[in-house]
Amino acid sequence: MKKQLGIWIDTERAVLVALSDGHTSVETIFSDVERITRDEGEGKEFTRFGDQYLDLERKKERRLENQTKQFLDKVIAQLKSCDEFVIFGPAEKKTALKKLIATKPDIAQKLCGVQTADSMTDNQLVAWVKEYFKE
Repeated sequence: MKKQLGIWIDTERAVLVALSDGHTSVETIFSDVERITRDEGEGKEFTRFGDQYLDLERKKERRLENQTKQFLDKVIAQLKSCDEFVIFGPAEKKTALKKLIATKPDIAQKLCGVQTADSMTDNQLVAWVKEYFKE
């Protein structure tokens, strides 16, 4: 029997539901993405050296991009052992994951689809994945 995987993903976590030989397993990967951060000295439009403006936004954006990429790479590492998978979730992370997977042809061919879904409990996630792969 094929190993089928359903990935429910949002900014805070990814839940992987694996179906294989009639067995179901659920694994959660939490992200380390910092949503709200405050850097020391933030808020001043000048420094003690005069009117030199420090732009901390770029630093925050780069940090957020790196943390997001590390989170998505953790999820992609789980896809190597499955035969087919589906991505679903409520937010934009599912499309970011799809774009990153598209750069990896060996994994991209296993993708069955990307669906929009609301927040669910673990039991609802398992039922959703079973229903999707039943078709």
